[in-house]
Amino acid sequence: MFQSIVGLLSGGYRLSHQNLKTLLWELWGIRISVASLNRLRQTLSQKVLPAVAEARAYVQAAPVTHADETGWKQHDGDGSNPEQKSAWLWVAACEFVTVYQLTLSRSGNSARQLLGAESSGIVVSDRYGAYNWLELEHRQICWAHLKRDFVRMSERSGASGEIGRALLQQTRKLFRWWHRVRDGTLSRELFEKAIGFVRSTVKRLLEEAVDLCDSLQEKTPLGKTARTCAQILKVEPALWTFVEHLEVEPTNNTAERALRTAVIWRRLSFGSQSAAGSEFVARLLTVVTSLRAQGRSVLDFLVEALRDRQPSLLPLPPE
Repeated sequence: MFQSIVGLLSGGYRLSHQNLKTLLWELWGIRISVASLNRLRQTLSQKVLPAVAEARAYVQAAPVTHADETGWKQHDGDGSNPEQKSAWLWVAACEFVTVYQLTLSRSGNSARQLLGAESSGIVVSDRYGAYNWLELEHRQICWAHLKRDFVRMSERSGASGEIGRALLQQTRKLFRWWHRVRDGTLSRELFEKAIGFVRSTVKRLLEEAVDLCDSLQEKTPLGKTARTCAQILKVEPALWTFVEHLEVEPTNNTAERALRTAVIWRRLSFGSQSAAGSEFVARLLTVVTSLRAQGRSVLDFLVEALRDRQPSLLPLPPE
C-alpha cells in the first residue's frame, strides 16, 4: 500500500485527492480518506525538502545555469492569496539538476531567491527585467528569443522590415557557425573571427534602428522596432558570452524544456489550491525532473525519503 500511494503521488500527481482515493480503491482495494491523502502529500513534501534545498544550492553554484519562468494559478484555498494574485513558476536548470519554485511575484527578488544573490556563474535567460540585477559578464541572452524579436521586425513595413531581415540573416550565420565549432568542423580561432564580424554588424543594425526614429515614444512600427533595439543594446555584451565560453549555449532551450512538464501539469490541474500545494508542486517537479535527467528511479527516491534515509538529488559519482 505504502509504495502504491507513493508511486501515484510521484507519477500520477495530476489526480485530485478524490480521484486518487477512488483509483486506489478500484485498483487495489485500498481504503484511504481524502484527509489521509492530504497528510501524506504534506509529509512527502516535508521529507523531500532537505534534498530539494541541497539541489538548489548545487544549481546556484553551477558554472552555467538556465533560468526561465511561466505563469501559474495559485487559488486561495488556505487564505494565502486573498487578492488572487498571479503566481509564477520559476526554473533553474543545469546539466543534471533542475530546481523549481512557485511565488506570487515575477520580480527580481524572486529571481534572486532562485539563483542566489551571490551567484558567480553564468545565467542563460531571456531579456526579462527580473534578471537585470545580474552583471552582464555573468549573463547570456537567449538568441532564440532575439530571433523572435527580429522576426516581428521583419514582418513590418519600411525600414523596420529591412532591419529585421538583416538581423535575421546575421542570426542564421551565428547559429551555423556555432553548430560547426561545437561539432568540430570549424576551429575556435575562425569561429571567434567570424562571430566578431556578426557582432559588429548586429550592433550597427541595432544602432541604425534607434537613430532612424525621432523619438522612442513614437506609436509607429518604426517606433516599436527602435524601442526593442534600444533595449537589446542595453544588454549587448551579454549577447556574446557564449563566444568566450564554449560550455555556454546561445539559447535557453534547457530551461524551456524543463518548463514543458510543468505546463502540462498546469493545464491538467488548473494550478494549485494553496501555498502548501504550490510548494508541493515545486518540490515534486524538482525531484522528478532531476532524477529523470540522471536516469534514476523516482519511486525509489521517494520511498527512501519517507523512510528518513536522506537520499540526494545530486548526480551520483561514477562507479
